[in-house]
Amino acid sequence: MTTKIHALVDALGNPLKFILSGGNEHDSGYAIPLLSDININGSVILGDKAYDSDKILKHISDNGAIPNIPPTSSRKVKRDCDYHLYKERHLVECFFQKIKEFRRIATRYDKNADSFLAFIYLASICILAK
Repeated sequence: MTTKIHALVDALGNPLKFILSGGNEHDSGYAIPLLSDININGSVILGDKAYDSDKILKHISDNGAIPNIPPTSSRKVKRDCDYHLYKERHLVECFFQKIKEFRRIATRYDKNADSFLAFIYLASICILAK
């Protein structure tokens, strides 16, 4: 079974929270659990088009944050998105690139989800310690 890493990073690209899921599950189902334990009041939350759902946008707004998520092409009423600020979303991708430098993560060496997640935390600590 494949696993997928869902990560939340801060404005500097430092990891805040991780959730593992099955590789065939959609990303948007994990947005609210990622954001629920963290105080996002006064923040701008960046996400790609996969997170453009009314439920996620309402959760972000209800917690005092501003969503900056591009609207999907199927949305009838297009929302505004600050694309200049949206470019900062690359920090998430940069973080994934950093943890994939650890061979054990890149090759999915651990078959047990708990040990895989534990090594992701360990790799994140190593990255933060640099």
